[in-house]
Amino acid sequence: MLSDIISTADHKMDQAVEFSKEEFAAIRTGRAHPAMFQKITADYYGTPTPIQQLASFNVPEARTMLISPYDQSSLAAIEKAIRDSDLGVNPSNDGHVIRVQLPILTEERRKEYTKLAKAKAEEARVAIRNARHHAMDACKKMEKNHEVGEDEIHKAEKKLDDVTKKHVESIDELLKHKEAELLEV
Repeated sequence: MLSDIISTADHKMDQAVEFSKEEFAAIRTGRAHPAMFQKITADYYGTPTPIQQLASFNVPEARTMLISPYDQSSLAAIEKAIRDSDLGVNPSNDGHVIRVQLPILTEERRKEYTKLAKAKAEEARVAIRNARHHAMDACKKMEKNHEVGEDEIHKAEKKLDDVTKKHVESIDELLKHKEAELLEV
């Protein structure tokens, strides 16, 4: 029973780490990559659709992204969605593909993105701590109902602390990598 609680908490913590990986990937660095466009949706026949489902992405140069829509009629909608996004880019459309030229990040913008990355990391840490808190509540409830003994609770708490520490360290490592990527000129 306690092992089920711990494995559930571990799974929730894994999900928090995966979510933060996706969030970090969406933060723009000096290089172009398709994950930057992950959260952008375009109006496709009246339905907000992720542009990742509407087009293929190609990176011919470090700061250039070519976006080729599967359906040419969605070209204008994709271009508008990118222009309206918070990426700070101005896409150009040649009638077949959309070319996105990423400007060089200023030092101020890099610091902003670093702050954003730190905030995303803290959100992930909070989610991990919440998973630990809920698991501990479940363990304490079992102890209160005399379903398990005090020794088992202490063992479970130690194991839960180890799992929590492992996940927080992986978030810290992701943040460290993202900061290095952002501050690289």
